[in-house]
Amino acid sequence: MNKDIYLTNNLKNKKEKFLPIHIEKIGMYVCGPTVYDNPHIGNARPLVIFDILFKVLKSKYGNNSVNYVRNITDVDDKIIKSSKEKNISILELTNNIIKDFNDDCEYLNLDVPSHQPKATNHIELMIEMILTLLKKNFAYEIDGHVYFEVNKFEDYGKLSNKKLEDLIAGSRVKVSENKKNAEDFVLWKPSSSDEPFWDSPWGKGRPGWHLECSAMSKKYLGDTFDIHGGGIDLIFPHHENEIAQSRCANNTKSFANYWIHNAFITMSNEKMSKSTGNILKIKDFKENIDGQVLKLALMSAHYKQPLDWNEKLLNDCQNTIEKWYEVYLPVDQKSMLSEDILSPLYDDLNTPGYIANLHQLYEKALKGNDNNKSLFVLACNFIGILNKTKEEWLSIKKKKLLISEIDILKKIELRNKARKDKNYKEADKIRKDLSDKGVLIEDKDGKTIWKLK
Repeated sequence: MNKDIYLTNNLKNKKEKFLPIHIEKIGMYVCGPTVYDNPHIGNARPLVIFDILFKVLKSKYGNNSVNYVRNITDVDDKIIKSSKEKNISILELTNNIIKDFNDDCEYLNLDVPSHQPKATNHIELMIEMILTLLKKNFAYEIDGHVYFEVNKFEDYGKLSNKKLEDLIAGSRVKVSENKKNAEDFVLWKPSSSDEPFWDSPWGKGRPGWHLECSAMSKKYLGDTFDIHGGGIDLIFPHHENEIAQSRCANNTKSFANYWIHNAFITMSNEKMSKSTGNILKIKDFKENIDGQVLKLALMSAHYKQPLDWNEKLLNDCQNTIEKWYEVYLPVDQKSMLSEDILSPLYDDLNTPGYIANLHQLYEKALKGNDNNKSLFVLACNFIGILNKTKEEWLSIKKKKLLISEIDILKKIELRNKARKDKNYKEADKIRKDLSDKGVLIEDKDGKTIWKLK
């Protein structure tokens, strides 16, 4: 049976069947990182969610039929501030963070997008778009600042479900107070002597954040495309402003047809943010936790629901991956999965439903033959887990041991002697000590064997 893909479209506030504009040229744009600091676990959620959507679309329509664009914002007030605080150049800062970001994506085993454009490589396109908006009378210039005049666009607020009279201007950059209307947003602003700048018809300056995505999406996906994604916090003002300036500049009735947004990650039910001091950076996990464990945790709740982050969640996912490796075997990566197995993902990226299916496939693999095991591993590989061999997985775990293999065997020998001497208290103490160091022991058929926790 040929299954359809359904996605929750925030532009319509409902789940809809996905109908691409061109079945062989599907366009998806996702707002990527602003590279002023290392990505945190909240940033990782959209990376994982839209990676899954990328995989689902490729599976359905073909690997070469999906054009996935994820931008990099490398000019922004936060970047300027961070470079001054770190006392390094903006170029050094952004290059360092971009490298760390790419390392994080590799750690999470994400597919590489079709394009990863940097804002600073597309300034001319942004200036061209501003000139078009000025010519069409959707924008105005005051003292080197250029603003988009919101009340000229009658559909403003449709995505965020806000009325124009209730809106307060939102911008990532500080703007002049002499604009016509409070809700107007900046397209271009002057730069001071110690800030990055580009020459423009309005003097030396830099673009507004919202404009960057409009210019880059137009270049790589055209005036109208299929899917635009990002975190729920981007709906207003960022995505709302993208729609306004893009539709007005390009003279279209639509910008992106489907708007997909993931919910926040919380800690103790509070939004993760710097102000609350509960930021966990992706790099902080790398030493002790394999990327596929982190990835499974990020998929454990539906993308539309908040995901509360805690140690139990990570431990549960660690134990699940550990258990699943019991039936691991190498598989042919060219093998295809049926749409029946993928059906939860076709239904609005229902990752918890897909994980539940994986548990069922694991039980069959545990009792069944190699075909069952291959099917299970393929289904795991599809979402980017069980991507290492069993030997690699065990090697990673051994590196994390707080005790050497020689010392493990010595302790087992001491425990066996204690048991022989009926010193069970000492034997239990040795067992606990090994357990605390990540080693489980089991007495079986007159022998003591050990394995990693």
